[in-house]
Amino acid sequence: MGVRRDLKRARERGDLAARARVETVRDGDGAVREARTPPLAAALTTGSIADLPFTNAAEAPDAVVLRRRAPDGTWRGVTAARFAAEVTAVAKGFVAAGLEPGDRVAVMSRTRYEWTVLDFAIWAAGGRTVPVYPTSSPDQVDWIIGDSGTRLVVTETADHTATVRAGTRHHEVPPRVWEIDADAVGDLTALGHDLPDDTVTARRGALTPGTPATVCYTSGTTGRPKGCVLTHANLHAEAANTVELLHPVFKEVTRQVASTLLFLPLAHILGRTLQIACLMARIETGHCPSIRPDELRPALKEFRPTFVVGVPYLFEKIHDTGRATAEKIGRGASFDRADRTGVRFGQAHLNRFLRTGKGPGPALWAAWALYDLLVYRRVRKELGGRMRYAISGGSPLDRDLNLFFYAAGIIVYEGYGLTETSAAATIVPPLRPRPGTVGIPVPGTAVRIADDGEVLIKGGIVFGAYWNDPAATDAVLRDDWFATGDLGSLDADGYLTITGRKKDILVTSGGKNVSPAVLEDRLRSRPPIGQCLVVGDNRPFVAALVTLDPEALAHWLSVRGLPTDTPFAALADDPRLRADVQRAVDHANAAVSRAESIRAFAVVEGEFTEENGLLTPSLKVKRHAVTAVHAERIEALYRRRP
Repeated sequence: MGVRRDLKRARERGDLAARARVETVRDGDGAVREARTPPLAAALTTGSIADLPFTNAAEAPDAVVLRRRAPDGTWRGVTAARFAAEVTAVAKGFVAAGLEPGDRVAVMSRTRYEWTVLDFAIWAAGGRTVPVYPTSSPDQVDWIIGDSGTRLVVTETADHTATVRAGTRHHEVPPRVWEIDADAVGDLTALGHDLPDDTVTARRGALTPGTPATVCYTSGTTGRPKGCVLTHANLHAEAANTVELLHPVFKEVTRQVASTLLFLPLAHILGRTLQIACLMARIETGHCPSIRPDELRPALKEFRPTFVVGVPYLFEKIHDTGRATAEKIGRGASFDRADRTGVRFGQAHLNRFLRTGKGPGPALWAAWALYDLLVYRRVRKELGGRMRYAISGGSPLDRDLNLFFYAAGIIVYEGYGLTETSAAATIVPPLRPRPGTVGIPVPGTAVRIADDGEVLIKGGIVFGAYWNDPAATDAVLRDDWFATGDLGSLDADGYLTITGRKKDILVTSGGKNVSPAVLEDRLRSRPPIGQCLVVGDNRPFVAALVTLDPEALAHWLSVRGLPTDTPFAALADDPRLRADVQRAVDHANAAVSRAESIRAFAVVEGEFTEENGLLTPSLKVKRHAVTAVHAERIEALYRRRP
């Protein structure tokens, strides 16, 4: 197994594991209240992120820095020189279109090669990128474009263009729009054809580390999204330090050439900083416009990345697909045994590496070898066959699921961060895995636990202001510490564990404080659950609303020979389906005390989606909206007290 070899080499190369040295500060009771990691990369003192394509072109013009899918479906390399030339051509187009230094340009598109070109071109022209989720409604587009004062917009499709037109129809001066599917890149290139390249060089030369690079809007779970102003220095601090922390592992331990397939939305800050980091390290990067498993899996098999950065949903779906495939051929029980074996093997093997246990015994090794032939190698194949590492962010990854992938030969490192922290504020360091935590502070960053348990963050990655909202800025920035609104704890080695959101804490009528995030994250990790919401504030016990994942439900019906159009009313009370949901509930309850456990649940029809206003674009549940829509179902749960 490649991961085992890497861990062995890592032990031989202790200097790599020791690169991130965590310093901790304890309180009077001995608890760790602060952890900080010294920077691995020097702070940006001149220039900007806009210089990256041109630095690469000067230093390694023939190096392949990106790959894009050709019309025939093959992946073709884009050299550093060619990418810089494309960025220059599009940047000249923006200048010719009237973009002045500091102007905002919105990009509304799925993840694709052109997004990366546009992002760097906007910066090279002296502008600031305003990402817009491609699923945004006209009202959301209206708010973001109006609030940010954006005059120029690039969309991907005709539908996106129609959304922008509808959302900005009442604006005094509607924005000028280009459309990628209608050759926006070609049109911009033609528009700037007669301008000299020196125009872009001058615009780029005027940028400094403190120049705002992007106004990136939060997901807006409780109200209007806020625009986080992130500077070139913020983005550089994030990208440069994570590259210095992670890239040596690929170069010196795995002995692979690092490559990744980028499928996270580039409207999300994690996807943006990932593309910057990859260009900085000259890591070959491809783009996939979808995280839907049926669309992403073929791309992974074709591109064959050595690592990916994803969200728990991706890893949950790969696991669920494996189980569904096994069930179809009558081997569901075998997959379940492989799952349990993987968790036990992963934990035992990690214990030995971390010198906290003896490691797997002969029987467990034999069981692992059997299921590696039957199950684990198929998981690796689903991810392209070359992947040994992955990073998961956005929400906590179920610990058992993490150990399952470890047994399958893929180490999943978790990280934690927010838009306000330029993406990751903490990450599990390479070759020092600790499933169940979100790692140590990113180099150059400090994490503090406030008296009430709130996680505070400080460092070069932390934003300086919300756009046009000084009151909101003052509410979260305190003496250079950013108050995240999340609750957490630090262990003796400075690893952070997130336990929930301050505003989401439920207090039962019995006075028990309950963090719904722990239960919800574990619920979502088990089929047939789609989305869920844990309730119980001022109630006698904790309960949950759950939706059914459409793919998992279709599989469930197929295996049992039921028609695909079976009415929901018949399903909601089907004892077999409720038994499967109860198993997911039992898995969630295993992580909490009896007083915090889910005592009742209701299966609700449909899904929580952006379209019905129950999910944010970053797939976070809008708690108040869901409780309002399903108020009667919630009341019914407490009338039928268990």
